[in-house]
Amino acid sequence: MRLRFLSFIILIIVSGNLLGQSVPKIHSNIKSTPDGLAVERNGTLYTETKFDPYFTLKEARGKIKGTKEGLSFNFLRPGMSGKMYYGFIPQGDSKHPHPVYFKRTAKVEDGKTEVKIKGQLDGRYDMIKWAEKGYGTIGYRLVADDGTMLYDGKVTFTGTGPFKVAPTIIEGPFVNQVTPESVVITYTTSEKVSTSIKVGEKLHESKKGMVKHEMKIEGLEPATSYSYSVNVGPLSDTYELTTSPLPGARTEFVFAYASDSRAGNGGGERDLHGANFYIMKKIMALSKLEGVQFFQFSGDLINGYLTDKDEMNLQYANWKRAIEPFAHYFPVYVSMGNHEAYWKLFTKEGERGSFGVDSWPYETESSEAVFADNFSLPENGPESEDGASYDPTNKVDFPSYKENVFYYTYDNVAVVVLNSDYWYAPTTQAIPFVSGGMHGYIMDQQLAWFEKTISDLENNENIDHIFLTQHTPFFPNGGHVGDDMWYNGNNQRRPYVAGKPVSKGIIERRDQLLDIIVNKSEKVRAILTGDEHNYARTEVGPKTPIHPETFPGNMRVKLSRTIYQINNGAAGAPYYAQETTPWSDFVSGFTTQNALVLFHVKGKDIQVRVMNPDTLEEIETYSLTE
Repeated sequence: MRLRFLSFIILIIVSGNLLGQSVPKIHSNIKSTPDGLAVERNGTLYTETKFDPYFTLKEARGKIKGTKEGLSFNFLRPGMSGKMYYGFIPQGDSKHPHPVYFKRTAKVEDGKTEVKIKGQLDGRYDMIKWAEKGYGTIGYRLVADDGTMLYDGKVTFTGTGPFKVAPTIIEGPFVNQVTPESVVITYTTSEKVSTSIKVGEKLHESKKGMVKHEMKIEGLEPATSYSYSVNVGPLSDTYELTTSPLPGARTEFVFAYASDSRAGNGGGERDLHGANFYIMKKIMALSKLEGVQFFQFSGDLINGYLTDKDEMNLQYANWKRAIEPFAHYFPVYVSMGNHEAYWKLFTKEGERGSFGVDSWPYETESSEAVFADNFSLPENGPESEDGASYDPTNKVDFPSYKENVFYYTYDNVAVVVLNSDYWYAPTTQAIPFVSGGMHGYIMDQQLAWFEKTISDLENNENIDHIFLTQHTPFFPNGGHVGDDMWYNGNNQRRPYVAGKPVSKGIIERRDQLLDIIVNKSEKVRAILTGDEHNYARTEVGPKTPIHPETFPGNMRVKLSRTIYQINNGAAGAPYYAQETTPWSDFVSGFTTQNALVLFHVKGKDIQVRVMNPDTLEEIETYSLTE
């Protein structure tokens, strides 16, 4: 885990005018001073530091206006130079519409550029027949002068010259939270506008103009495919969704799993400012080809570790753009990893970082709040860590678990999503001083909710298979042996709240989770993890050595059966090689190649197929239920 500093001059702004800003009681040694928030340690003052964003979502979307011959773009960044690729998006020509880029690029100077439609994109280049219809949609890709890809955008225009900018779906639509009777459809428009969605023969209209649209469509039939159209301005884009079967129907279906798609090396689309756009497109295309009904993606979607919220939003937008052409059709459930960190950073002059904690106010500025604002996910998880034995007040002190801890079901499968980077303080060594959540740790209230949820699902006759997913491996194998739920076998590692350590160390807490999913459950089939940028399958059972040699015998959990940890952090982030651990002999299939895990569910049987989405090679196949 490290803060990635981009190759340009970063301007440091020490935050000011924060006198009186309330510091959450769950932290320690962070003070509000006349000059802002600060930490003092051993006579040295560390002040809150914010880094100027490399680029923001507001800038990337810019201000676009119609002209006599086309469209003008202002990216709100004076002095910026670069280029912009552009081309029509031929809606209806493909189920998964992408821009078809024109042979020329537009030069960006002083943050501005222009695209000529009339006289350049007409005639033999008018594949969308805009001259006949009087409207069309252009996709554009903004690239900085150093080659950094910044953003893929969309804009709809009307007219045949002069031209006007029309309301545009600039993000989505996405299919979310599919049930036998309902679905949630989300999308973002370029301006506040009323829209409508037609599902089958029924029209659903938004009640008021808005930019972020989230509409729950109810009254649907189970296991049924529906055509749906989203109507905005002159455009009506049509896609398809399928509701889930009735609980316990035990139909045959496929779902997919992966993690860790933050920017990779190698150039090009492997880094569309914060996301590995190239591999995510490959993964989504393969998922659609394999007919997956849903996709679970567990953390490190983006580079993150940022102090500017709108730059976080830009990176999330780039990730969502990569999945968008395919997520029109099936839901992608996401969860948080350490790189979803939006943090407060305290430094002294000349240093890059010394103390880092989750940002606040938690309701709007925490990593958890920013994550929830970017996605539509179930809200059936716990409230927060408020009320735990270590909670110092009877007030709301902790970030919310809303949309970052939850569970969902599909037919006879349940997926329970945990957040192992909750209230995350990235500077691990400083946690005892400033307090904060620790990478890999599941805190008390989340644990209690998890135990109850597993018990409920265990007693649910419609559920045959349970999967637990969290970002950090229980048993790291390469890249994170020094942390995750192991910390080189150091059980002293744990979160601190209000300057005090919690009662259970990391290995004790891991063992409590293992006791629930192995000894108290017969339905949990596998733990799905990421964080380590590789694929590996680890056998977790009575014969697997899982404790450091010095760990007291009376504290060691004894496992009654065998399950698997399936780690797939191979969705595009820079690779990690395998390391030696006590359980190395129980690891198989290890590869640093990109990977997609496909679960073929047929009643009580689950077959696993692991594919390389870049080469379409099969990595391995095996059964989870034999």
